[in-house]
Amino acid sequence: MLNLERLRTLDALARHGSVSGAAAGLHVTTSAVSQQMAKLEREVGQQLLAKNGRGVRLTDAGRLLAEHAGRILSQAELAQSDLEAHRGQVVGELRISAFPTAARGLFPRALAALRAEHPGLRLRSQELEPELGVAGVVRGDLDLAVVLDWYNKPMPLPDGLVKAAILDDPADVAMPADHPLAGRREVGLEDFADDEWITWGEGEFCHEWLLFTLRAKGVEPRIGHRAAETHTQLGLVAAGLGVCVAPLLGRDPVPDGVVTVPVRRRVRRHVYVVWRADADRRPSIRAAVKALRSVGASLGGDVAPGEGSPGDGSPNES
Repeated sequence: MLNLERLRTLDALARHGSVSGAAAGLHVTTSAVSQQMAKLEREVGQQLLAKNGRGVRLTDAGRLLAEHAGRILSQAELAQSDLEAHRGQVVGELRISAFPTAARGLFPRALAALRAEHPGLRLRSQELEPELGVAGVVRGDLDLAVVLDWYNKPMPLPDGLVKAAILDDPADVAMPADHPLAGRREVGLEDFADDEWITWGEGEFCHEWLLFTLRAKGVEPRIGHRAAETHTQLGLVAAGLGVCVAPLLGRDPVPDGVVTVPVRRRVRRHVYVVWRADADRRPSIRAAVKALRSVGASLGGDVAPGEGSPGDGSPNES
């Protein structure tokens, strides 16, 4: 019997084209990928990988099995979805992630509502940055991930995922109360060209968005401090150490000594939830999407055009 996890590794190798790419996509080490492939080769009794310069390539047998692996993995997910749909009950285990401010702003109410309405559903949640959440859904470690992109910088999604909008989240600039621009009704990001920015970690999607946006306005940002969590950033602002972009979701309470001012031509994050298309019929996923969108609607966020109405649970394939 072929092992599903080893087939998942082969499928990732075929999609990414390299051991390092597969490891990154599966969020494991390259050594783990190599070990899984060695076990799969012993299992099938054929060579699946061959050296190709400094890398590897799939052999004819490897390509043949990879084609089957994709179908087998999809069929296994469909089988689970159909069984749950046939039973018609929201039960089993649901694994979900969200980036930190969404976990803070959405999860307490959404997950509590799910537990109250569906006591047979076991919920497992964790905080993950959007890229890691998407990778977890792709490889099957997660059922759902709450992720984001920005109004001017979409985050690409792999094929085979479905998404539903939760809300559009407006962002302000947070600055010390004694900042010269603290009394303005609105500001532009370029107005802070001489300030130090408090931003996210190197390479994180939101940090890259900030650099991209400021440079598009002719500003080379002065990065003073980095913090993954919004409230840490706001604490640094309160200490007079710089300014930061502060989205509304999960932001309150804003500490004393910090003023938030809206940005001209509204800066917004698009917050949405993603899952695998072959899991689309699972009642647990439908229930979770509906709960998340209901909370998003209650927060007053707007849903982007074409993404359905908040709370209806309607999916849209990416």
